[in-house]
Amino acid sequence: MASTACLLGAPFVNRGRFSLFASEAEYSTQTIDLVRESVVIDMLGLLTLDYKKLASWRTKPSGFRPAELQRLKDSGITIFHPAVGYTGGNIYEESLKDITGWNIFIAGHPDEFLRVDTVADLTAAKNLGKMGIIIGQQNSEHFRTVDDVDRFYAMGQRVSQLTYEPNRIGGGSTDPHDGGLTSYGSEIVGRMNALGMAVDISHCADKTTLDAIAASEKPVLVTHSNCRALMKSSARCKTDAAIQKMADKGGVMGITMVRFFVGTADRVTMENVLDHIDHVVQLAGVEHVGIGTDVDLDGRDHGTRPLGSAAAGSAPARKNDLDGVAYQKKIFDVAEGLRRRKYSRDDIKLILGGNFQRALDEIWTTGA
Repeated sequence: MASTACLLGAPFVNRGRFSLFASEAEYSTQTIDLVRESVVIDMLGLLTLDYKKLASWRTKPSGFRPAELQRLKDSGITIFHPAVGYTGGNIYEESLKDITGWNIFIAGHPDEFLRVDTVADLTAAKNLGKMGIIIGQQNSEHFRTVDDVDRFYAMGQRVSQLTYEPNRIGGGSTDPHDGGLTSYGSEIVGRMNALGMAVDISHCADKTTLDAIAASEKPVLVTHSNCRALMKSSARCKTDAAIQKMADKGGVMGITMVRFFVGTADRVTMENVLDHIDHVVQLAGVEHVGIGTDVDLDGRDHGTRPLGSAAAGSAPARKNDLDGVAYQKKIFDVAEGLRRRKYSRDDIKLILGGNFQRALDEIWTTGA
């Protein structure tokens, strides 16, 4: 058995299969090559859902242990977007604290992590053997005024989900009275476009979703959602109309691995995740789908608690995880599954990160 670190860091001679993560699962060398060669972007990738641990890492970066670093490296993920959604309380102050915490953490580990400010940083992280962190928020209520977009951009924020719940910008997915994008929301989208901050509509209600796509002059992202055609009862999943409009604008949709957005059967597996990828590909083209797992390397069924008022990561009241999936190897499972479904090497590399890389290049490039 070869270790993951060795497999990901050296050329291959034996073209057989290897076991990774001291598990029984085996992966073809072609799959391991694909992950090794790709800039793998998890557009809702969380370093940990243990927010008490994360708080300690960000206040005292030296507490982040080598074993934790190695585990993240072994996952095959190059770029994490570990955004949370603050609701209730002083969302402006919570968002300031959150982004400041990420900046402290990244500055405390300059040899291991890179803050992603530009598209060049995506490939730089890969070439330097570092992991990239895209700073984002899952609720744009911290934009009290349009000028706040500039302030948070200056701090390093590069992605902002417009709504988590209904707010001044528009409707959230649980909003039964979705009035669409507001005039203030249109101003926010315009300023985000001008600065080069990505508009994320993952939690937006249906009308707000379509309005935001129409209002944006740049591609709009769905960093983490799935297809309502396969999950008819989920308001959080996106309609075919929304996916098509997003694709027409050049956007990309990251497919999640949270069970209740994936399937409703007694057994929900990685095959169901691949079904959502297939659906986007068949509907809009392979250039418009990626990965946005919305989990860490342990899944969500570990009784984690949120930090402060962060909505992400709360203790599960129902089963969140897929059956038969060890989340630390989820990227290898996706790559192996796509190979099994006869996707080409080039298309798999697009899904693993190339599509988000292209869209972010369009979004983050400004006229300046």
